[in-house]
Amino acid sequence: MAFKKEIEEIIEPKDIFVGKKDAPVTLMEFGEYENEDCAKANEVVKQLLEEYEGKIRFNFRHFPLTRIHQRSMKAGEAAVAAAQEGKFWEMHNVLFNNRRNLGTTSLKLHSKEAGVNNKKFLDDLVNGVFGWQVQDDLKEGIDRGVKEVPAFFINDEPFTGKPTFANLSAAIDAVLKKVKKKSVSKQRA
Repeated sequence: MAFKKEIEEIIEPKDIFVGKKDAPVTLMEFGEYENEDCAKANEVVKQLLEEYEGKIRFNFRHFPLTRIHQRSMKAGEAAVAAAQEGKFWEMHNVLFNNRRNLGTTSLKLHSKEAGVNNKKFLDDLVNGVFGWQVQDDLKEGIDRGVKEVPAFFINDEPFTGKPTFANLSAAIDAVLKKVKKKSVSKQRA
């Protein structure tokens, strides 16, 4: 008699958002944890989430540039591992704050700082348990034409330009105007 292996449901990055679920604007970023520009963009995103509270939601997708940053892949896996305990955003911010210190042992310490309690965290990292989720993000980024990070999308449309607060908020405002126009014309119909 064979035992049926229990299939664990893995929470994937594409399903992890911060912000109001039904917000009219979805901001998505492809990035990685060792990149300085991504770290700067993370601070901009925090400002945007505060400024547009209720109007935007944010989704971070992994795009590790492993030729330049050898530790970015494992850092992404660590974030996905933390997500399994509902600690993705805590880990996300801890990783950016410690972007120059992302060795496997350090990732274990960072997970504690983020409030992750998984006793198998280090084993999962060493064994690449969440590697597929990071690879899936990378593949989707490539399919969307991402070549460098950070790369932003607003309601699935690529954002071009430097990801500053001014530039991203102008783009978000433009999308919010379009959304408002559509809802007004639907009400008139």
